[in-house]
Amino acid sequence: MLNFIRLFYLSPFKVIFFEKGKALDTLNVLFIGDIVGNPGIGMVTNFIRSFIDKHKIDFVIANGENAADGKGITDKIAQKFFGAGIHVITSGNHIWDKFQIHEYMMQEKNLLRPMNFPKGSYGSGYTIYNLGEKGKIGVINLQGRVFMYPIDDPFRTADWVIEKIKAETNFVIVDMHAEATAEKIAMGWYLDGKVSAVVGTHSHIQTADERILPGGTAYITDVGMTGPYDSIIGMKRESAMKRFLYVTPAKYEAADADARLAAVVFSIDKSTGKGVSIERIFYPPFNEKS
Repeated sequence: MLNFIRLFYLSPFKVIFFEKGKALDTLNVLFIGDIVGNPGIGMVTNFIRSFIDKHKIDFVIANGENAADGKGITDKIAQKFFGAGIHVITSGNHIWDKFQIHEYMMQEKNLLRPMNFPKGSYGSGYTIYNLGEKGKIGVINLQGRVFMYPIDDPFRTADWVIEKIKAETNFVIVDMHAEATAEKIAMGWYLDGKVSAVVGTHSHIQTADERILPGGTAYITDVGMTGPYDSIIGMKRESAMKRFLYVTPAKYEAADADARLAAVVFSIDKSTGKGVSIERIFYPPFNEKS
């Protein structure tokens, strides 16, 4: 058994493990939280390169299901993300809201939809990305069922696809797109030791529970939203509040002010596929103007 010594950096949110006083050889991953509208697209395209350089990132994932005016994604936006340096785009319940994306999803294996939608749904729920000399990395997109569509079981779906991916690589990352925090936490514990990381999305609110679980899985309940924060989770405040005040439908309008980027950076031990560090990113912080 390896004798790990835990060391803390100046940031209280980052923990890195060393083996016998020597840093582990790791694969560094940037996961960008739910990108909403043009403000979110702008934050990604303007700042992604600086985060890649600063954290020595090898692989980039982003949840892009709200990129097109706050609901859905288009092929042009997806191509813009790939061109900016994102390797894999995950999604959730809004992935099909722009109908023109359907055909593109059948062709683009690195734009994912939740794996546990019924068989025959457009697109793929997982991918294995070849990073060349750095190896292959598997990405799985799952969706919860609590307060959401009654689709297939994400837990047993995960079992099946993880076994398939493990035949090629020990690097496995899961985007658990779910409404209920309990369901996301349950998935983290269920997959602890089976995958490198479980990252929650969908709520648009970044949680402060990032950690390495006992089995070696990097975990956070929700990575948060990359987009306009002068809003109610990305919607214009006025239209969103009408839904609560009058309990009737109101037009969905994406907000456009106070753009910020929410993400996590985590590192995977190349020799074991275990998560060894995780750090939250929120830029710029609320005490700084964007």
